[in-house]
Amino acid sequence: QLQLVESGGGLVQPGGSLRLSCAASGFTLDKYPIGWFRQAPGKVREGVSCISSGGSIIDYADSVKGRFTISRDNAKNTVYLQMNSLKPEDTGVYSCAAAPGPICSGYKSPSARQNYRYWGQGTQVTVST
Repeated sequence: QLQLVESGGGLVQPGGSLRLSCAASGFTLDKYPIGWFRQAPGKVREGVSCISSGGSIIDYADSVKGRFTISRDNAKNTVYLQMNSLKPEDTGVYSCAAAPGPICSGYKSPSARQNYRYWGQGTQVTVST
């Protein structure tokens, strides 16, 4: 089964850090731009960040700019999301998915849920005292 598998979530205090991983199962990541998404309870899924297949083009949601860093290691078939200075509003289930085309188009759009593929189960991030 072609799927992305997320890991690295957990409970952290405000101001803390976590590093999430997104690993491919059944295929290689190197041809795909990868987006990170999050969904808080009762809220719409939000596109957090996206990285091109080669890693040279990166974009972030305004809410995480300066705090989150996306990167990829194609040799390890993995994309990472380093999250620093975490806030309670960063709480949610974080998922990754592959873009439908060669660039990170539409990852901030509500239609990303239908257009992006190979969604994993997600990993829970909770920022709380």
